[in-house]
Amino acid sequence: MGPVTLITGGSTGIGAATARALLKEGHRVAVTGRDADKLAAFAATAGAGERLLTITGDTSDEHDVAAAVRRVVDTWGRLDNVIANAGFSLPGNLESHAPEDMRAMVLTNVLGPVLLVRETLPQLRESKGRIVLMGSVAGVRHTPGNLYSVTKWAVHALAENTRLLVGQDGVGVTVVAPGVVDTPFWDERGGSPETALTAEQIANTIVFALNQPAGVDINHITMRPTGQLG
Repeated sequence: MGPVTLITGGSTGIGAATARALLKEGHRVAVTGRDADKLAAFAATAGAGERLLTITGDTSDEHDVAAAVRRVVDTWGRLDNVIANAGFSLPGNLESHAPEDMRAMVLTNVLGPVLLVRETLPQLRESKGRIVLMGSVAGVRHTPGNLYSVTKWAVHALAENTRLLVGQDGVGVTVVAPGVVDTPFWDERGGSPETALTAEQIANTIVFALNQPAGVDINHITMRPTGQLG
């Protein structure tokens, strides 16, 4: 049987593309999401049978995260990789964001990955597994009032914190920081820019990081579409 990988926010966009890529590689893949209908639609098109597990839950809720991890381990007996992909951005900037929307973004984008790492470390230490955290070019290059940048800056810090915590245990940690990607992220922003990476290109990079041999840990990958200056 293939490796077991858990992906948060896996029903659309980068998460779904990564799930498909890993299924092709022979992984058993569990994807989480808050929308049961989107998860069902993804499962219907993935054609993976018993190698795909869909789990409804909120990545910022510790009980949902614990339940998802427990279900994966109960189903397949192990956990080899986790990909903290769930996240979102708000149009506008911190002057225009409603406080409750800012709170939701910080909880999803920052607390969510923290909870996932915390909950999965016992299994990953046992399997000598890998963690991939979805960062962003926005996490290293700020624009005026961009609270999303703040959350992704925190994700980049979490990656290095976690590497220092578990590197001696044989657990790999990678942050992948894409530039502009053509995903549903742009649906509320007038459509994707002309210069953009595809979700599949990001997925292939994640697969590359996971497929490194034992003893090799790629810690930070920044990728932009050719022509993106910022």
